[in-house]
Amino acid sequence: MVRLERDEARRIAVRAQLLDADRPTDLVAMVEHLTLLQLDPTASIAPSADLVAWSRLGNGYASSQLTLALADRELFELDAFLRPMSQLAVVLGSLAGWPPYASTRRWMDANDAFRRDLLARLREQGASLSRDLPDTAQVAWRSTGWTHERNVTQMLECLTLTGEVAIAGRVGRQRVFDLAERVYPSDLVLPPKAEAVRLREELRLRASGIARVGGTVVPGEPYQVGEAGVEAEVVGVPGRWRVDPAQLDRPFTGRTALLSPFDRLVHDRARAEVLFGFAYVLEMYKPAAARRWGYYALPVLHGDRLVGKLDATADRKGGRLVVNAVHEDEPFTPEVRAAVDAEVAALAAWLGLDVDARPSR
Repeated sequence: MVRLERDEARRIAVRAQLLDADRPTDLVAMVEHLTLLQLDPTASIAPSADLVAWSRLGNGYASSQLTLALADRELFELDAFLRPMSQLAVVLGSLAGWPPYASTRRWMDANDAFRRDLLARLREQGASLSRDLPDTAQVAWRSTGWTHERNVTQMLECLTLTGEVAIAGRVGRQRVFDLAERVYPSDLVLPPKAEAVRLREELRLRASGIARVGGTVVPGEPYQVGEAGVEAEVVGVPGRWRVDPAQLDRPFTGRTALLSPFDRLVHDRARAEVLFGFAYVLEMYKPAAARRWGYYALPVLHGDRLVGKLDATADRKGGRLVVNAVHEDEPFTPEVRAAVDAEVAALAAWLGLDVDARPSR
């Protein structure tokens, strides 16, 4: 078992997420290492996928690079994540036998004629928006959320996860669906499920550096890494850990970065709290009066510490990045404040805006 001090564990996590001073320079290579970019439509500053890319690549990154990588089939979209096409076989292989939920399986079985009809229509008319496909479901999809009775969209979602349908692109925010055989490489060979799961866990650990053993399994992309890496103890931190041995005994030089609320460095809130002492909740779903840090506060990284949150909004019509507050978890030193201010200025420059900083911190 590897024994790590807490600062060592933090540095492993930061370096594995490509947030140290040794910046990546290529978007696709960056996504191959991180394994994913999470999609979220909120753009009060910038879409999350773009924020994650910018925080690694810097102001040389443009959202058009992401659009081009998708158009060139270097990346693919699945289940609200962008992933590298080089990992498609592993991802689809790990999903063999989907769906895992009995209720979803029953709904798909009851709607097999609907499924076959959608596939036939895609084959005949080609890539299509969901609104251009008729709803011939025999049994409606039941949900307490926004998917209630959205039968076409829900079946298409299911068919992307079974590998029969793929997202071929977007028209604005609307996804375009097509048969997977017309989107994915023709020579695709899926590994057996057990091997695919193991490979995916290894990729996940490489991207996170250090991962908790156990914990709640979240939908989409879990935090668990199985038996990947080696077992580790973090001094003074409860629980068991797995660490990527390639990250051990490596030098570390930190930098300052502003992170998306969906950034994988902070996405596992329990890990962020025990390793970094960083408490964070995305407050966009809270009433304004109940917010502590802001609607879409960006976590602030300095070196190997998460030191605060930036409450800002991009006012594109006014040409301003409005900084409502920089919340300091502990009072910033002059060095930290200067570094954070420089990163805010870099964010504004990347967005093509001027900084409008309010006095409150």
